[in-house]
Amino acid sequence: MCRWVAKNIVASGLADICELQVAYAIGYPEPVSVWVDAMGTAKVPEAKITQAVQKVFSFKPANIIKQLDLLRPIYRSTTNYGHFGKPDLPWEQTNRTKELAAAAK
Repeated sequence: MCRWVAKNIVASGLADICELQVAYAIGYPEPVSVWVDAMGTAKVPEAKITQAVQKVFSFKPANIIKQLDLLRPIYRSTTNYGHFGKPDLPWEQTNRTKELAAAAK
């Protein structure tokens, strides 16, 4: 999920580099913390990026499954050479860039 969000942040032009940190607590479906670190490359304040991320993406576990359609049998390709950099996987898509850029204004 964090890779998908970070790729969308970079693809939307809000930052050149991005790292996300999400923290959960038992019994709470929403994360207790979502933190964006653009490592000095943010084009808008990181606080605005964080607010935009929380507006555009849902970090509830059930919604992560729905947003990335994780119940499909797509994992065979991840057994060879890992699960990054394969364009057919949902977390590699940059399909929320317009929404994210609009929410960060």
